[in-house]
Amino acid sequence: MDAIKASTESTSHTETLNGTHEFKISGYSLIKGMGVGKYVASETFTLGGYSWAIYFYPDGKSPEDNSVYVSLFIALASEGADVRALFELTLVDQSGKERHKVHSHFGRTLESGPYTLKYKGSMWGYKRFFKRSLLESSDYLKDNCLLVRCCVGLVKSRTEGPRSYNIPVPVSEFGRQFGKVLESGRGADVTFRVDGETFPAHKLVLAARSPVFRAQIFGPLKNRDTECIDIEDMEAPIFKVLPFNSLLVYV
Repeated sequence: MDAIKASTESTSHTETLNGTHEFKISGYSLIKGMGVGKYVASETFTLGGYSWAIYFYPDGKSPEDNSVYVSLFIALASEGADVRALFELTLVDQSGKERHKVHSHFGRTLESGPYTLKYKGSMWGYKRFFKRSLLESSDYLKDNCLLVRCCVGLVKSRTEGPRSYNIPVPVSEFGRQFGKVLESGRGADVTFRVDGETFPAHKLVLAARSPVFRAQIFGPLKNRDTECIDIEDMEAPIFKVLPFNSLLVYV
């Protein structure tokens, strides 16, 4: 006996849900000297069900850098457990020359995969993002303002497998609808003659529903006169109230 094999399959799709936030830092000269480890932060923005914020340290994040560098970070601002994402931090060139300073995970191979943030307040970024002296003489600073752009690519996985559909089937109204057609007589091409009375009907429907009528109308037992079919041993009032399916069983 041949074995019957059942085969099923499913597919895992992993992709990133990307979102961008721009953070304008106005009055840069006024936040200089606020102290190492002190920062200005963006409003929180939401992506993939998590909140995020950008942190800019004008005097750097670490004391050992002695305020030589500015620091820039993206932080998880809501509770999370192993939130995996790709990040991109951009200091925008405001001269229009498109010479942005970009640190990005996107478009390159990562040895350890996407970065993982495990709790609220955990960060990704750079303590030595840019030398402060170079920043202040560059096109990144314009009208005492800096523009920072952050892109987050939240890693999402989903699995697709065989799908089943539960489609409600409406109650058939064939009997009622066909009854109206019979009552109207529209399209009738055959007549039942019962106890002196006549009733209109349709040959194709009769042939489809009853092998007796099929043989009588279209088959080898076809009579010469198939325009009128005589029903014997039944009174007209009884024939008239019979449901259509019961009539076919009777025949």
